Amino acid sequence: MSSKRTRLLVVEDDPGLQRQLKWALDAFDVDCASTREEALSALKRHEPAIVLQDLGLPPDPNGVEEGFATITELLRAAPRVKVIVVTGREGREHALRAIRLGAYDFCQKPVDSQLLSLIVDRAHRIYQLEAENQRLAEGSSPSALDGVIGASEPMMKVCRLIQKLAPTQATVLLLGESGTGKECLAQALHALSERASQPMVAINCAAIPDTLLESELFGYERGAFTGAVRQTLGKIETANGGTLFLDEIGDMPLSLQAKLLRFLQERSIERLGGRGLIAVDVRIVAATHQDLKAEIARGRFREDLYYRIGEVSVAIPPLRERGSDAVLLANYLLQQSCKRHGKPLLKLGPDAIAAIEGHAWPGNVRELENRINGAAIMTEGKLISAADLCLGSTDAGEAQILPLREVRQRAESAAVQRALALTGGNIAQAAELLGVTRPTLYDLMQRTATPSPKRAPET
Repeated sequence: MSSKRTRLLVVEDDPGLQRQLKWALDAFDVDCASTREEALSALKRHEPAIVLQDLGLPPDPNGVEEGFATITELLRAAPRVKVIVVTGREGREHALRAIRLGAYDFCQKPVDSQLLSLIVDRAHRIYQLEAENQRLAEGSSPSALDGVIGASEPMMKVCRLIQKLAPTQATVLLLGESGTGKECLAQALHALSERASQPMVAINCAAIPDTLLESELFGYERGAFTGAVRQTLGKIETANGGTLFLDEIGDMPLSLQAKLLRFLQERSIERLGGRGLIAVDVRIVAATHQDLKAEIARGRFREDLYYRIGEVSVAIPPLRERGSDAVLLANYLLQQSCKRHGKPLLKLGPDAIAAIEGHAWPGNVRELENRINGAAIMTEGKLISAADLCLGSTDAGEAQILPLREVRQRAESAAVQRALALTGGNIAQAAELLGVTRPTLYDLMQRTATPSPKRAPET
């Protein structure tokens, strides 16, 4: 990652508050503007990721219209910038109006520096995710696999493994829940291989009746059975020189598993009704959502075939274990859906982002795509809400508003526990990860009731 700090623009006519905000947000390169003209000039010159916007600006410091006009022009000039309205003007209507104009969030004066830091950090993270999404959509990321959208470490490990396996001739077994993108990764394996100029042929072993699957795979000669009026090549022979993708191989009948094993051992096939062996050069990539070891124990899958198709196994993490990838994918899918349906580009609202991050996604990427597509079609405004995604919680405990002190304490506790887990309990390293001193970390551990790690004394 680049060490270059992110720019942040403060649009505020009070010099004292400008200094206060600069001090509170020292993790950013902060520029200040006092008027609409200065703000637009600073936007062009510095290209900030985040703007803290006051509503009361000259020549109408006691009103709000100049502030709202500034928000409109800023977002027209830079649609991706995250505008956080910071104002002393009371009233829910101002907050709602700012959000409708496209502002990211709303914070009232007097400013709570800790709360503002949380809001700004979250806005910065969303800005980075959207920037990464745009790079991926434009194909400008040098390490991205075609069609694979993700920035989380679990998915990056999968992508690195795919890149390493692609140039080889290894038979690859892709393991993962339904909807995790196994076919997309199979296509990436083929596209990055030396066989990319040859065909990639896919067959879903669960979607074809057992009686037809053999002829689909191996082909048949004329007269092999009733209705076989001409010679027909099977999927294996059609993929000659390229890649054969056997999706849901865990659902293949046992009788056919034996014939597939023989092909993998001898690399030749015999069409139904035929008498001669036909040599075929094809790479096998298989995928399943089944636990094949459990299927072997039940006698439903051949152990020898398992070892043949799984020279290398790749476990694909479900979406719920991919961190911020859900938001990254949602933004990408939303862009695609708006283009497909001829709609103006929509954005995810803050509540939609929070709902996406909080949902377990049992249907994985397929479920996310379904919800995003439906919301893109039905939403009438510029922002997609959690309700548009049908992710509103009906659980009263989840829906309750927590006091900000408790929200901060939970966030701090989670961050401290994660840092200690990542560093194996090393206080010095955890403090460095969190960007605090060791005494501050000890204070955080005491305030959040985080137990001290049990490890050898530090030297």
